[in-house]
Amino acid sequence: MKQLLLLALPLALAGCPGPQHATPAATDAPAAATPATPAEPAATTPPALKPMNPNAQQAQFRSIGPIQAVNELPKQHWALQTAVDAHGQSIEALFARADKPLTLDFSASKLALSNTCNAMNASFKLSGPNIVIDKFAGTLKACEPKLMAMDQAIGKRLSGSLGLRMSRGGAPQLELTSSAGDVLVFAGGQTDANNYAGPAERVFLEISPDAEPCASDSKVLCAQMREIHYDDKGLKAGTPGPFVEFRTPIEGFAVRPGVRSILRVNRFPLKTAGQDGSKFAYKLDMVVEVEVVKPTGAASPMADAAKPKQ
Repeated sequence: MKQLLLLALPLALAGCPGPQHATPAATDAPAAATPATPAEPAATTPPALKPMNPNAQQAQFRSIGPIQAVNELPKQHWALQTAVDAHGQSIEALFARADKPLTLDFSASKLALSNTCNAMNASFKLSGPNIVIDKFAGTLKACEPKLMAMDQAIGKRLSGSLGLRMSRGGAPQLELTSSAGDVLVFAGGQTDANNYAGPAERVFLEISPDAEPCASDSKVLCAQMREIHYDDKGLKAGTPGPFVEFRTPIEGFAVRPGVRSILRVNRFPLKTAGQDGSKFAYKLDMVVEVEVVKPTGAASPMADAAKPKQ
């Protein structure tokens, strides 16, 4: 019986204390000199780092310089752990997905958000202990209200100049503090890029509901795929090319006969070619569209696919 090959589912500044004063507390110092002592530490604290998050204090966060930040930030997936406003109230709009927390991924100058409704990206630059994030750009796909509200909330809070600090030792954590006093704490998880030849590229793939006899073995059916593109408004751009044979597994997704799918995936360059000859590894980020259709072509009926090509 004809077997359909399915894709496998396996988807600085360092905060140094001010100089210590040699004058003992019991010394009769002139009254006029007293106000200068408490004012010194306050002058070294960037305004963007107030108010402090109690969780951040426990984690012993520290400011880091631009060079260290640009080296450390891309090494982790930063998953949102806590988010409070200037009054210490949790920002519930940022936790629309309990099982898939909002996640940041940094490159040298770009910031990407995942587990959001739409694909969202922004440029950023590092300035002293702060990170300056441009306005986010993204697709305009409609989702359930909670997810759309989350997109708006995170885009508003991760905009402009934010205080940036990282934890001292232990599990990596990232703290971002807005000028309005919102404090967001993210937990780091080592990125997949450490296992590959470079960072991921986000692409969209359309998976055909049909299958074709594999080029290497006409007795086996192979899934068919093509890459599609979207413009800045989230509309399909250009004309997709023909479907081509696709045998590389997409982690987190399995092909189903008779079902057309459009996927948003992260495509990683491999250090060495895979067993199927592929130069890339694919990991599912989001299923954008699903449509149940009647298979056509060589895959329907399956008996026809068993016939050798003339």
